[in-house]
Amino acid sequence: MSDAQSPNQSSTPTPNPNAQGTAASTGSSTVTTSASVGASGGTAAKSEPVPSGAAPNKRAPVEPSEAHVLVVEDNVPNFVLIARMLAFMGVQRCEWKTSGWQVVQFADTLPRVDLILMDIRLPYEDGYQALQKLRTHPRLKDTVVCAVTAEASEDQMRRAKKSGFNGFLGKPLDPDRFPMQIRRLLQGEEVWEWK
Repeated sequence: MSDAQSPNQSSTPTPNPNAQGTAASTGSSTVTTSASVGASGGTAAKSEPVPSGAAPNKRAPVEPSEAHVLVVEDNVPNFVLIARMLAFMGVQRCEWKTSGWQVVQFADTLPRVDLILMDIRLPYEDGYQALQKLRTHPRLKDTVVCAVTAEASEDQMRRAKKSGFNGFLGKPLDPDRFPMQIRRLLQGEEVWEWK
């Protein structure tokens, strides 16, 4: 599937016609999540303590049903999986950007952003470059940003921590653990799990 394709199947989230753009025209899409995903068996994730260094979360805790989540992911199937898992846990507002390029400008058009789930390997600007721009933007600098990447290793996790991410989730994501990881991030906790 290409980035221009939209996840418009009956069991997937559907783009909102009032979106700022579509994946084909601007690399972004607004999705109202209403799909569900079944839990599947997975292995326990390995959690590694990492010294604190990310921007502290200065926002009030948010319940999943009230959360506005921005997913920055260039792979359509990965986005659909994340959107389904968010919907399963009650998140009703999920925005999608397919590259790190202009993520700050896009996020600044949204009424609010409680959590950004950002892939590291993105076209045009990677997750680290996009994060640095977010951290210098007055409105978005304290937004909780979690790296979500297939480049899952202890070294990458430490680099993400030093770069200012508030969390790190290694792919493939574990559908059994994902809801608790997201709840913790929305409560202002850091989550560092690379396995």
